[in-house]
Amino acid sequence: MKNESQTIQTFSIADVINPNLIKMEMEANSKEEAITELSELLYENQIITDLAGFTQDVFARETEGMTGIGHGLAIPHGKSDSVKKTSLVIGKTKRPLEWESIDEAPVQVIILFAVKNTDANTMHIKLLQKVAMLLADESFIDRLVASGTKDQMMTLLAKDPMAEN
Repeated sequence: MKNESQTIQTFSIADVINPNLIKMEMEANSKEEAITELSELLYENQIITDLAGFTQDVFARETEGMTGIGHGLAIPHGKSDSVKKTSLVIGKTKRPLEWESIDEAPVQVIILFAVKNTDANTMHIKLLQKVAMLLADESFIDRLVASGTKDQMMTLLAKDPMAEN
């Protein structure tokens, strides 16, 4: 059996995302619309069973602290009984959206975490750790925001955060 650090080392964001969970030209005009639009994508892909329940859980989490991490990126998340499989869904907006953000700048890329309640202490932490490692690199964020296709986003997200650029 693998120990926890080995599991984190071999875990890849690519394990929880696929091109069906990326939306390149979101219609949203607000943070609320963006979260709902990405949640609908999770529902359509049968990742969540209750659209209203999941979005309610995400909005509840949003009241606990800002999820805009700067450089045009936000990472909202919801732990919910309605999540069937811990996943990420990513959206890129047509226009920057107002969002509570560390740098007070609008957001253009949203990575929404959908976390199964039973995974809340393991998979969620692994996901956050991998994403945090990638997002610690400002040039990575800039490349993600500049991505023009789903393939470009998938390639960036599948990157090993420990590897050199």
